[in-house]
Amino acid sequence: MEKRTPFRNLEKPINPTMPSCLEGSLMGGGKKKPTLSQMAKAQLREESKAAKRAGPPSQEKKTLRILAPDFNDKGVLKEIEKMKVLTPYSVASRFNVRLSIAKDFLEELQRQGIITLVSRGRNVKIYKPQVQ
Repeated sequence: MEKRTPFRNLEKPINPTMPSCLEGSLMGGGKKKPTLSQMAKAQLREESKAAKRAGPPSQEKKTLRILAPDFNDKGVLKEIEKMKVLTPYSVASRFNVRLSIAKDFLEELQRQGIITLVSRGRNVKIYKPQVQ
């Protein structure tokens, strides 16, 4: 006859995936307090992060135009003729317009014969001004 005790059988593991060395310590316990030098280092890190965030004043965000430049404007056409290569990014940054507007603008200039398509990739079309 097997002798019964009020304690559970310690031969069987509580959790089959848990190692036997951890069976007795199921409660985690509290976090250890940092030493004085660790607290000082943490405070210095926080202060340096706060200084970086407050750092130089942020630049004002430019508002981009939504309308494309005028096709008939001689200043715009001269500016385009000066550029060796035309990409949507170069036109968008030069005329302060959105990238989608610059793409449409370049396609319209190509239809009018002002610029020619040099190369076309998956994402970028490269144009050059028509020699006159």
